[in-house]
Amino acid sequence: MKVLRAARSGFCPGVKRAMELARQSIGKGDGPVWCLGPLIHNQRVMEGLYRAGVREADTLAGIDAGTVIVRTHGAGPWVFEEAARRGLAVADATCPFVRRAQETARKLSGEGLPVIVVGDRDHPEVQGIAGWVPGRVLVVRDEQEVRDLEFLPEEAGLLAQTTQPRANLEAVAACLRDRGCRLKLVDTICHATRERQEFAQALARQVEVMVVVGGANSANTGRLAAICRGAGARAYLVESAADLDPAWFAGIEKAGLTAGASTPDWIIEEVEQRMSEFETVTGADEEIMGAGQAAGTEAEAPAEAPAEAEEQMEEVEFKALRHGEITRGVVVAVGPDEVFVDVGAKSEGIVPLRELSCCEISSPRDIVKVGDEIDVFVLKTEDNEGRVVLSKEKADAEKAWGHLEKALQSGEPVPGVVREVVKGGLLVDVGVRAFLPASLVERGYVDDLSRYLGAEIASRIIEMNRGRRKVILSRKAVLEVEYARTRAELMEKVADGQVVRGVVRRLTQFGAFVDIGGIDGLLHISEMAWHRVGHPSEVVKVGDELDVMVLKVDRVAEKVSLGLKQVLANPWNDVIEKYPVGTVLPARVVRLAPFGAFVQLEPGVEGLVHISHLADRHVARPEDVVSEGDTVQVKVLSVDQPEKRIRLSIREVASVERKARAAEAPAPTEGSAGPDTNVTLGDVFGSMFQEKREDPGADDDWH
Repeated sequence: MKVLRAARSGFCPGVKRAMELARQSIGKGDGPVWCLGPLIHNQRVMEGLYRAGVREADTLAGIDAGTVIVRTHGAGPWVFEEAARRGLAVADATCPFVRRAQETARKLSGEGLPVIVVGDRDHPEVQGIAGWVPGRVLVVRDEQEVRDLEFLPEEAGLLAQTTQPRANLEAVAACLRDRGCRLKLVDTICHATRERQEFAQALARQVEVMVVVGGANSANTGRLAAICRGAGARAYLVESAADLDPAWFAGIEKAGLTAGASTPDWIIEEVEQRMSEFETVTGADEEIMGAGQAAGTEAEAPAEAPAEAEEQMEEVEFKALRHGEITRGVVVAVGPDEVFVDVGAKSEGIVPLRELSCCEISSPRDIVKVGDEIDVFVLKTEDNEGRVVLSKEKADAEKAWGHLEKALQSGEPVPGVVREVVKGGLLVDVGVRAFLPASLVERGYVDDLSRYLGAEIASRIIEMNRGRRKVILSRKAVLEVEYARTRAELMEKVADGQVVRGVVRRLTQFGAFVDIGGIDGLLHISEMAWHRVGHPSEVVKVGDELDVMVLKVDRVAEKVSLGLKQVLANPWNDVIEKYPVGTVLPARVVRLAPFGAFVQLEPGVEGLVHISHLADRHVARPEDVVSEGDTVQVKVLSVDQPEKRIRLSIREVASVERKARAAEAPAPTEGSAGPDTNVTLGDVFGSMFQEKREDPGADDDWH
């Protein structure tokens, strides 16, 4: 028996993508992998996934870790929200056509229209589509359900489940219009499903028996079998070669074979091999071109198909493509070296990697993703494998040149994506390849151009030659205009006393320049802190974000003076409470003067140890006793908060310590002489006289 296999049988691009996502998720090893319901309607394939580690669940309840695969039917927004709440990774395998139906339904609802979906209300795809509609949504199976409706809106948006027969959609639309409902109809039917049904119907008209391979619980596969029966053939639905019955083929010379979208090639080939073993018939046979099969001649269908077939599907007119034309399509699959695009033809077109962009790229995913709508240029209507070959790069270039010429004349910026770093600058995709010199990337010097890779930027065209395909850009010109406008606006708004947010751009010996939103204001070193700062780098560094106070605005010179310490707490506000008279504490010597030593109690708070209080002996020079950087114990003698002066003593601390040691020493015995027995008048009254000898003019050099 001769087995004829229909074209467009087996996995569709959406199912292939779902299987690839499953394999990737398993390979990552980031915890368990779950799918919400069967990933595809094929039990044997699912059993293989189960053995590989995939688990199946009806809901997210009880799933606390791992990755969740959203199957090709899609899901409502609540699934993604709940997954995010539970901290689960999501691998979204929603078919591009299903996603487009979801977005269409949401858009129609956003326009204020009630949405009507033609399909099976119990099917997960329809439930998912309805879930994306924030407004009113109605699901009808066929025109009879429309007739049974008691109320209808005056106006509605109409779309269909992606696997619905077109005839059913049009019948529902006609019935709604007959009942006075104005419609905005959007065709959301998957072309791959239409093709599969088209080729299966054509093959069924030539044979007596059709075998349809697919899941017994797949509504789409069941519909495919019904279409074959409607075309006049006996149709049998099987899941594997084991389900075949030799009695079906008794006396049959030719049998047809097709398969649903969830059936892998190896199962189809297994069934085909088993069918060919039942009976061998010699002679010339007509062939239908199929996947993995030599091209033949498709038999013409009868002038009128049986009534049942007409109810199931309508003959589809596919777009006729011409070499050199530009058409719009939807990305349905992304491979490592090519992209598949639905352009409304009998099969998907392919865009090779080299035809995706004007610049060199490593992966198609750098340019497009599944579901994107793109313009493509037809390079070949059919290659040696019967495929349409397309170019996104040429379509972009054809559209771009006219736009770029206008932008050159007007000076308007053009958007682009940085694709490569080359010697002397960047290559930018603006529809064609353009060069952006390194000196024109920013207003200032850029030391690392690689950080712009993949970035979307706006630039001005400064030179262009279409004949030589030459475009030179300047991003600096755009930034200069933006900077001038922003600076002018800010100079009008900024005022003395304002506290603004800024970013440190550069440091100098005398301060830092801070960008406060388009103006570089000067933060002088003296305004950085309440304490003395040796270099600005002690307080801030380039890139720091900080709040600063506007101290002075000079609109004529366009200069702004800033202060940082003004937005910080003044450490002198609570010195009386923190350093009461009599307190002994450590301090660091920060500088020496002829009349004493200045010590730091904390950053911003300094006190003076007068030369007379450096030691309990006469001191000629402070450096004879202490050095800058020394840590010493000091006693607070007085605090003058308004004048920011604190008097301190090292001598008093030493005296207290000496008396404490004397008190702890054993008492001398009668007749003995100890080192402290000779007490002089100087020991008793020396400090009194020393206080009088302090230089009264020393206070003038505190700061």
